[in-house]
Amino acid sequence: MLKGDTVITELNRLVDAVEDSLSDGLDVARLAASLGTTEYHLRRMFSSLAGMPLSEYVRRRRMTRAATDVVAGDPILDVAVRYGYGSAEAFGRAFRSVHGTRPADVRRHGGPLRSQPQLRFRLTVEGSSAMDTRLTDRPALRLVGHATRVPLVHHGVNPHIQAHIASLPPSEHARLTSLGNGEPAGLLQVSADVDPDYTEGSELTYLHGVALDAATTPPDDLDVIEVPAGTWVVFRSSGPYPAALQETYAASATEWFPSNPWRLRPGPSIVAVLDRAEDFSTATTEVWMPVERA
Repeated sequence: MLKGDTVITELNRLVDAVEDSLSDGLDVARLAASLGTTEYHLRRMFSSLAGMPLSEYVRRRRMTRAATDVVAGDPILDVAVRYGYGSAEAFGRAFRSVHGTRPADVRRHGGPLRSQPQLRFRLTVEGSSAMDTRLTDRPALRLVGHATRVPLVHHGVNPHIQAHIASLPPSEHARLTSLGNGEPAGLLQVSADVDPDYTEGSELTYLHGVALDAATTPPDDLDVIEVPAGTWVVFRSSGPYPAALQETYAASATEWFPSNPWRLRPGPSIVAVLDRAEDFSTATTEVWMPVERA
């Protein structure tokens, strides 16, 4: 169960496993199962708390260790093979992407190097402000509306989503609102097919639409995301938009999940805008995340 100081312990075990497998690859699914959790949840918690995807951390640590071997004088092809690369050229490209220079230059000059220290997670006291949260069991529902593929943006307004919404005529917003008969209520911002590592720039499916109950047939001209029955955690927040919403996402990882016996399960995350300023500078929102017992 990933709970409280246990989540910190298990993430540190993940970091230790990365160190032990830099040369032969890490089976994250097997490790997650041994910890009593899921690969999906483990990757999401790591990326949220570390500020980078697990895959990026592994790449940086591998190239940090490889730089030590290069400086020590090991043949570059031997180092390449040691860390899973089939050629010195492929290794050189990966090395340069992290360190900004070629292995041969590092060997001659000893640097420059951009080392990634080994992470160590520690429990700190948070939660001095209460989070407005509830858990709800919901039957299957249909999310219907207008969908598009967009890159993931961690901070600020996502211009691709903004452009997608702006392309819809006002009459379509009114039509969608009149169609909605499920919960969450109102116009919804739905993110589906999100990379478990939550890598910035990775593609996701964004749907601007509403929720229908399972008995309602959606119009043929709308995109549909079918969502099975299950439990959801709902976080409510108010304040500057989208800053308050993004802070809520961050707090869910740093405060709520480590303190409660729930973990994320695959499925869309949903933002319901309950109220907003005319210029959308501030808003009251609910974030719905699919969860299961840890």
